[in-house]
Amino acid sequence: MDKLRVIIIEDEKPARELVKAYLKDYDNLELIEECEDGFCGVKSINNNKPDLIFLDIQMPKLSGFEMLELIDEMPEVIFTTAFDQFAIKAFELSATDYLMKPFSRKRFKEAIDKVFARFDQNKRQTENISHLSETIKQNAETIERMFIKTGNKIDMVDVKDIVQIIAQDDYVDVVTIANKKYLKKETMNYLEKALPSAMFSRVHRSHIININHISKTEKYGKESFAVILKDGGIVNISKSRIKGLKEQLGI
Repeated sequence: MDKLRVIIIEDEKPARELVKAYLKDYDNLELIEECEDGFCGVKSINNNKPDLIFLDIQMPKLSGFEMLELIDEMPEVIFTTAFDQFAIKAFELSATDYLMKPFSRKRFKEAIDKVFARFDQNKRQTENISHLSETIKQNAETIERMFIKTGNKIDMVDVKDIVQIIAQDDYVDVVTIANKKYLKKETMNYLEKALPSAMFSRVHRSHIININHISKTEKYGKESFAVILKDGGIVNISKSRIKGLKEQLGI
């Protein structure tokens, strides 16, 4: 087997130094870059296409799981984490490698041996990582921001700046103030649950709106309603959603 190309993505220098020290035991692992944050990590992974990354989960600005959503081709991943027991159970169910900080040389070797075995069997863990990311995401707290990758550019969108979200098959259009629009691979069902419920309302199967950007609601026809947004946009309200929206608006 050829040397596996490795990237370390970890915001704490002592943790990076520990991984680097342990990597010296392996002639068939080549460290090609180390990153102090998730933004550097996304760029490095997409540019260098490593075989393996060591990824910290709890990083400022961009978490490990947020970072994984922005990667073009998933490498093998060994997570380094101090997550709680719920998350550890999720790791175990997904058969994904993780190292609980602080980790020993012996535990490091066990994780590396698993990676080597998967490469020998030509069996990658991409599907497991995607499942794990989804499990963690579905059990996360209300989101306050979104990270959206367009080409090589990564934008952070504060949810309070979102005017509406529109379903587009397997993607959504995220429309923000000043009529900026971003395309993101995400589901409406997830966003309906994850966005702050006091701020957002799903008024139609294909529309979520920020109620702070509503100018007024109008009735047209016998039973049809529409929302007029402050930017002039018009969004139809499905019959089953009218009552819930009125309760949110206090009308």
